[in-house]
Amino acid sequence: MLSCLFIICFLIIGSWLLHCQEAREKPSDSLLQLHATIRVWYFGEDMGIFSRSSNSRKSKDGMKIIAAAFFGVTFGFLIGISFPSLSITKVNLPTKFLASNDLSYIEEKGSAIATPDSHKSWSSSKSNDTSSSAPIDKSQACFFYTIWVPSNPRGAERLPPGIVAAESDFYLRRLWGLPHEDLTRQPRYLVTFTVGIKQKQNIDACVKKFSENFTILLFHYDGRVTEWDEFEWSKTAIHISVRKQTKWWYAKRFLHPDIVARYDYIFIWDEDLGVEHFNAEEYIKLVKKHGLEISQPGLEPNKGLTWQMTKRRGDLEVHKITEEKPGWCSDPHLPPCAAFVEIMAPVFSRDAWRCVWHMIQNDLVHGWGLDFALRRCAEPAHEKIGVVDSQWIVHQTVPSLGSQGEAVDGKAPWQGVRDRCKKEWTMFQSRMANAEKAYFKSLQVVGSSNTTATTI
Repeated sequence: MLSCLFIICFLIIGSWLLHCQEAREKPSDSLLQLHATIRVWYFGEDMGIFSRSSNSRKSKDGMKIIAAAFFGVTFGFLIGISFPSLSITKVNLPTKFLASNDLSYIEEKGSAIATPDSHKSWSSSKSNDTSSSAPIDKSQACFFYTIWVPSNPRGAERLPPGIVAAESDFYLRRLWGLPHEDLTRQPRYLVTFTVGIKQKQNIDACVKKFSENFTILLFHYDGRVTEWDEFEWSKTAIHISVRKQTKWWYAKRFLHPDIVARYDYIFIWDEDLGVEHFNAEEYIKLVKKHGLEISQPGLEPNKGLTWQMTKRRGDLEVHKITEEKPGWCSDPHLPPCAAFVEIMAPVFSRDAWRCVWHMIQNDLVHGWGLDFALRRCAEPAHEKIGVVDSQWIVHQTVPSLGSQGEAVDGKAPWQGVRDRCKKEWTMFQSRMANAEKAYFKSLQVVGSSNTTATTI
């Protein structure tokens, strides 16, 4: 590359000198002296034979052109090969082409294809070159190059990876001091209750069963928040108030997996649970011991019991399978005989919750039918989903949510809520079945056995 440049340069110089001689113009003494010196150095003193030839002027001009060309090619080649080779990827671009800020992972603006790693290694630091005092137009620099990192979260591809903060938490921080000094403790678990003021005393009893390792989050469906300040723990709890909504409505909107990613386990509980025989720290130990990704405490068998699977067994720490009424279980490893917990008091691992959150439908707010589909978020489900018997609770079946409905067509408010629950269950089953069929159809495979809908 450099050899070619030198060859061209010397050809131009030689041609210009010949032109000057023919036009009887006197070039600068320095250029003539340089040209004469080069001729003597390269061709020797006998070079003068060209000017002393007895041939015609035409012959002289032709020989001069040949000599200049030969001289330019040879000298340019010798100069060019004497320089070390340069790699274009190691050239430091002038600061007028790139902004003075550090750039990484850059590619041509507008390109939809990620550039190779070798091309993403370009970087520019603030220039130490003082030879140019021209101001830098950063807007023009950004026109040529931009950051694009496909592995960043969606929407953050234009940010350098080191600045991306993809996750958050519910840790309370100060308005003063240094950020790294804010947190004296970082709870590892999260417990949420969807509450109304009428269940204030029961929630107080529940919260006292959870240690400082738990962040307490209350979803208020009645809009009454300040009354909870009589409890000391309420002053450090998280309160979210939206009237007449269900816990799955809150969970879909406020418990995104990236928001609760700091927590190992997430409890999403109703407000009407008796916890006299429950200890949260002991519960966590058993969940870890038995490898449960999705679980719930056993239910006292004398009250509020719907399924045999969630019934407490007094002789076990944990159970993962049961027997139901004849015809209720098409497979002993499928709900409701296994891989099943109810939605009143579920506990999810971080990974399981990430899956479950995406399965919750935005418009199906009651969550009915979700319990039969939880098995899709743990594998193998009949081993990773279970009931903790030695830490058990009582379902008090307080119909507080029903009072949040409205009387329609002569029906009581609670009846309208119950009708909506049943409709949502059917809708959820239909959506899951259709989604499965569409997926297997796209793969040209018929999925027949792995369906969510269970006829009871």
